[in-house]
Amino acid sequence: MCLGVVGRIDEIQGETAIAEILGVRREISTVLVPEAKVNDYVMIHAGFAINIMEEKDARETEELIREVLKYS
Repeated sequence: MCLGVVGRIDEIQGETAIAEILGVRREISTVLVPEAKVNDYVMIHAGFAINIMEEKDARETEELIREVLKYS
């Protein structure tokens, strides 16, 4: 099973970014979404941002992930 997580981009340097994912800052690649910018919400899989999300959708997705983690 594959799982993508939602993150907000805090910094960008070239094709690398720092994103906040469920309160943790991680380095990710933006090579697949070069149009991403600081404060964008992105879906992240295997360390790569794979698409840009609307903030509303990102927050709903993050809440669903938190609910799943709470019961696992």
